[in-house]
This record gives sequence, structure tokens and C-alpha cells, in this order.
Amino acid sequence: MEVILRTDIPKLGKAGDVVRVKDGYARNYLIPKGFAIPANQKNLKALERERQIILAKAERLRKKAQSLAERLKEITLTVYRKTIEEERIYGSVSAMDIVNLLKEQGIEIDKNQVLLEEPIKTLGTFEVPIKVAPDLVVNIKLEVLEEK
Repeated sequence: MEVILRTDIPKLGKAGDVVRVKDGYARNYLIPKGFAIPANQKNLKALERERQIILAKAERLRKKAQSLAERLKEITLTVYRKTIEEERIYGSVSAMDIVNLLKEQGIEIDKNQVLLEEPIKTLGTFEVPIKVAPDLVVNIKLEVLEEK
């Protein structure tokens, strides 16, 4: 069965694409959830009108993500923590701490956008990847210093 995707679906396609899927997948999942509509003549004509709107929206989101990426490249975050030993800190610096530090700078991001493999547990300077858009990752600089 051919369907027109209304939203981006990983490993299937982007919004506005006409894709061929199994009948059951379309009838039981994609169409009831509103992720797709059947690809018939009426819907294909409506798709052409809707495609312009979808492309304009995607362009706005891309520009917004690009401007956020530019702002993030300029930022250096500094966090102060107590130390246990020479370089080890008491506790750790987690993704939520980074989100809160960015919020203080006026940048709103979600915790899931911080691609920190594991919490930071030592003093030093670190590069922390932030996923701004599905295809755009920016590294910010994070300095963990000793609290005095």
C-alpha cells in the first residue's frame, strides 16, 4: 500500500514522501496515529499544496536550529564543584546540570539534547555535544573548576 507521510519517520521517510509499506503497517499504525494518509488521487493533489507549507515550516526550523547552533558555539559554561581528591569532584556534572546552566544563559534545550555519555566526575575542560537538530550537533565548552 502506498501512503503519504505527514511526519518524519526514522528509517521510512520524511514528511510529504510517498512510500510503499505493508498493508497492515499502514492500516494498523501509520493511518490511525495520523502519521500518514492513503496515497490516492485526491490526497496526492492536496499533498502538492501541503508540500509548500511543509517545506516552508522545515526551512524555518532549520534556520532556527542554525541560529541556536551559532549561539551555542560561542558559549563557555563554567561550573564549580567541591573536590574529594586532587582531580575528582564530589558528585558529578550531569546533563541536567548543563541544561540548567544553559537556561541561565537564556537558552532553552531539553535534557535529551545533551549527548553526554556519562556524568563528568573530574576537574578540567570538556567538549559536550548538544544535538540541536536531527542532523546538527554542536560542541560546547564546559569548564569544571574547584569550588573555594
